[in-house]
Amino acid sequence: MTRARTGVVVGLAVAALALAGCGGGDDEASGTTETETTTTETTSQTGGDTGTVLKGSVGPGFEISLSTAGGQSVETLAPGSYTLEVDDQSDIHNFHLSGDDVDVSTDVGSTGTESFDITVTSGTYTFVCDPHSSTMNGSFEVSG
Repeated sequence: MTRARTGVVVGLAVAALALAGCGGGDDEASGTTETETTTTETTSQTGGDTGTVLKGSVGPGFEISLSTAGGQSVETLAPGSYTLEVDDQSDIHNFHLSGDDVDVSTDVGSTGTESFDITVTSGTYTFVCDPHSSTMNGSFEVSG
C-alpha cells in the first residue's frame, strides 16, 4: 500500500507540474503575446454646398492648424465645397493651403481674418506657413 500511495503522489505531482506549464501568465513561455489596441479618432467632414466651414489658424507663436467649425482637427474630408476661414494672428506668418486645383494663402506681413471658397477633390492637401514650412505644416486627405 505504501508503493501505491507513492505512485499516486508522484502522479499528482507530475499532473500539477504539467498544468502549471500550460496555464501560467508567462506569455513568452506559452508562445503568445499580449497586444494593446489603441483607437485614433479621425475627423471626417462631409462636403456639400459652400457654407461648410473650415477654420485655419496661424500664429501668434509658431503654430498652424486646420479644424472644423466645431474645433476638431481635420485629418480627412469628403470631396466638396467648403468655406475656409483663416485667422492669421502674426505678421511673420501666413496660411497657405494647396492641393489639386486649390492654392490659397494669406499674406506674410498682414494679420486678420480672411475667407476663401474652395472645392476639394480626392487627394492630399497641405497647409503651411511659407516662411517656416519645415516646422509649421500639416496635411489632410480627401476621399470619398
